[in-house]
Amino acid sequence: MGEQKTEVKKTKDLDLLNKMKKLPGGLVIIPLVIAVLIATFVPQAFQIGGYVTALFYEGNSAMMGFFLIVCGSTINIKQVGMPLYKGVTLTGLKFVLGVLFGLLVGRICGPDGFLGITPFVMIAAITNSNGSLYISLSSQFGNATDTGAISILSLNDGPFFTLVALGATGLASIPINSLIATLVPILIGFIWGNLDAGFRKACATAQPIVTFFMTISIGAKTDVKTIVTAGAAGIVLGLISAVLAVVFFFLFNLLLPKKERNAMGAAVGTTALNSAMTPAAVAEADPSMAQYTEMATAQCATASIITLFLCPFIVAFFDKMMQKKQKGIYSPEGWAHYKVMGEEAPAEM
Repeated sequence: MGEQKTEVKKTKDLDLLNKMKKLPGGLVIIPLVIAVLIATFVPQAFQIGGYVTALFYEGNSAMMGFFLIVCGSTINIKQVGMPLYKGVTLTGLKFVLGVLFGLLVGRICGPDGFLGITPFVMIAAITNSNGSLYISLSSQFGNATDTGAISILSLNDGPFFTLVALGATGLASIPINSLIATLVPILIGFIWGNLDAGFRKACATAQPIVTFFMTISIGAKTDVKTIVTAGAAGIVLGLISAVLAVVFFFLFNLLLPKKERNAMGAAVGTTALNSAMTPAAVAEADPSMAQYTEMATAQCATASIITLFLCPFIVAFFDKMMQKKQKGIYSPEGWAHYKVMGEEAPAEM
């Protein structure tokens, strides 16, 4: 009997995940566009209930917590000081530049600002940053030390710094619980990852998947109608916040060791998604601001959408530039030099 050859029909592998990885900011931009389109045209899709709503609409906090565990697992115990330094530096830059910009607008244009953008709205939009987007971008353009910086950077997520900048510190308290809540998952991943190489490897494999689904839950509460409500003022506010990403990129890298320099400074050139709640908090602290609350809320929400889409492209542009010039992390001393050389990443990376 002759041998019978059995032909096995192979299913075509679309390789979608790797294709998204190759697109600059793809793991963030693609799911973000999908989520915003669904939220705009078929928002009821997120409200089916059960696992769908829990994962895609309400899952941002849970997914971020899991992502922080994943990222904490990759932090080498010998490098714990760098995440702290990066977090303090980024937070300080956001606060100082935001306050200076707001005060400058107030000095030149008065309390009503320009185009209806008041000084306090300017401060609220610039001193805040989108922590979820920062974390997503750090998975593609940074390393564990960049992700670990979120434990400090999360302090600007909310009205605290805006109130401080307006002289209302007596009515605000440092969000210690929020800081602890951010640190706990990072510490869990950090401890487990340093004790268990298998866990660290599993987390590294899971990171792109978590990034994708976490980004969907970020965009699920955002639709394009918000832009119409705020009009040109909200768009201008968003563009100002996005343009400042360039400033943050250069300032942040000036303060980093050469081999640590990367594009993540630009990743804080965003306005937080929850910054829309800041004007109401400010008005509660200072009733004289209540007249600006409604429009300010729409402006901050619009700015968050604008920066949500522009920031990944800005970060990707600077990352590509540094990779081409072999600067910072892409220099021979940097951890990402293997990308420049077209080599596979070492296992410990």
